[in-house]
Amino acid sequence: MFYNCPMEPPETRLPNGYRTRARGALGNAAGRFEPLRRVAADDGWDMAEDDRLLRTEVRLEVPRSALAWNRSPDIEFDRSVNPYRGCEHGCIYCYARPTHAFLNLSPGLDFETKLIARPGIGAVLAAELRAKAYRVAPIAIGTNTDPYQPIEAQQRVMREVLQVLRDFNHPLTITTKGTLIERDLDILGPMGRAGLLSVGISVTTLDAGLSRALEPRAAAPMRRLEVIRRLTEAGVPVRLMLAPVIPGLTDPEMEAILTAAKAAGARAAAWILLRLPGEVAGLFRDWLEARLPGRADKILARLHELHGGQDYDPAFGARMRGQGVWADLLQQRFAKATARLGFGDLPALRCDLFRAPPRAGDQLSLF
Repeated sequence: MFYNCPMEPPETRLPNGYRTRARGALGNAAGRFEPLRRVAADDGWDMAEDDRLLRTEVRLEVPRSALAWNRSPDIEFDRSVNPYRGCEHGCIYCYARPTHAFLNLSPGLDFETKLIARPGIGAVLAAELRAKAYRVAPIAIGTNTDPYQPIEAQQRVMREVLQVLRDFNHPLTITTKGTLIERDLDILGPMGRAGLLSVGISVTTLDAGLSRALEPRAAAPMRRLEVIRRLTEAGVPVRLMLAPVIPGLTDPEMEAILTAAKAAGARAAAWILLRLPGEVAGLFRDWLEARLPGRADKILARLHELHGGQDYDPAFGARMRGQGVWADLLQQRFAKATARLGFGDLPALRCDLFRAPPRAGDQLSLF
């Protein structure tokens, strides 16, 4: 389906004279906890053009803990690991953007250019898994920011985490739209075949131009379908994550995306409605007005119908599906399409294989 959505130009010039290239957010407003608002301005001093280009910065964090615990009743997992803070993919709709405000950074351009890697998290995770009080259950990775964003190629923090989970025979789920996951098939394949792993691949649209505008540094849609195929061939159960569904923009593609994912080998599917918590609402509105000015009002009006007249309803049970007639129609379409295409459920992950690997000096078991 063709949306006539312009791809982001090679460069976007900001009001302060700085330039961005392949970024999602159009501004860098301060987070909600900041007492001051700072406005950058060109002071008249000449600056080399290369110095004006906003580049990705990576800061390192010494992790004190690895497992993050969740008690939300509408989420399947209760624990997760986040190898990174911020995400270079730059998806304008990302519901994790407000988390950067806790770091005194902007949920806008800072979220996709000022990234934090957590090397050493593998050793911290191993210590937490060895604790006597620990009870095994699947760990979710990629529920906040993408573990296979571009900086993983150099930082290899996700690889570090995977090696620990493999050594412990610990079940996990991964959600990503990054092609770097193929690098780790030597670990993922055996874990998938052993019943320890499932992967969700996120596909928002099949339109390359729209994807480029929505998710400027993520893999193209056809490339993500190829990732599904390669994971499936390696023995990894794959779920299509049809997320987010943007009403009035990407929802007409629901059946086409499901069909393409099934042909690529996906065994299960799930969908999530667009979520605009905190600062994401304003960022997404600015993006719509700049990229799709003729359709912005319609898209936002449909979203308000799904969220009780608001940009976003954070209530459990409603935040991921919406409410009302349109929500019911989306769910009916999804149910009929998945039934027709033969999607099913992924097998439950095994927890009975969990074992702490022996360390140097440990007494060996007699059995």
